[in-house]
Order: sequence, then structure tokens, then C-alpha cells
Amino acid sequence: QGQLVESGGGLVQPGGSLRLSCAGSGGIASLNVLDWYRQLPGKQREWIARIFTDGSRIYAPSVEGRFAISRDSAKMTGYLQMDNLKPEDTADYICYSSPVWGQGTRVTVSS
Repeated sequence: QGQLVESGGGLVQPGGSLRLSCAGSGGIASLNVLDWYRQLPGKQREWIARIFTDGSRIYAPSVEGRFAISRDSAKMTGYLQMDNLKPEDTADYICYSSPVWGQGTRVTVSS
């Protein structure tokens, strides 16, 4: 089974931006359908974005217009560009490409 590894998290001020990466390796085919989720400790995992095989995208209302999902199949890497970040975006961000979950990267939005 393959592996997904997220990177790019960190501390950012409200209104700032971050770009998360999700690198696939091993048995991961090509990240044809890639999802991003986020989760706070003790809270339920929240789906936030998906990119389909044809490149179409859908977003949760909470991030629509601020976040953008993309994919570079040749590099086996997915991305989540996050702009105009808010304190409520603070969470662990986790990528998923069936059947593999990443371990997550922490994003903290605080002044």
C-alpha cells in the first residue's frame, strides 16, 4: 500500500496564506481523486475539498472562495492553497486518496 505525506503547515496570522502539499509514493496510482480534510483534537474530521479525475473541483462552504485544490499527477503531489486564513481554520489538515490517508500537517492561524 502506498503512502501520503503532507507538508507546508505552520503558524500564520489571520488574513495570511499557506500552501499545503500532499506527496504520494509507493502504491498510490496517480492521485486521480484527491480529498483534503481537517480535524481539531477531539472533533470530527471535516471534509473541505476534492479534485476529480477530470480536474473539476468542489469545496465545503466554509472554505469556498478562499481555498484552492490542485494536483500535479506527474509529481504525484496534490496541493491546497489557503488564502485569507481565519482563526477557525486552525486544525490538522489531512489528505486522502483512496484507500490511503496521510498523517496530517498542523495549521495554526493566530495573531
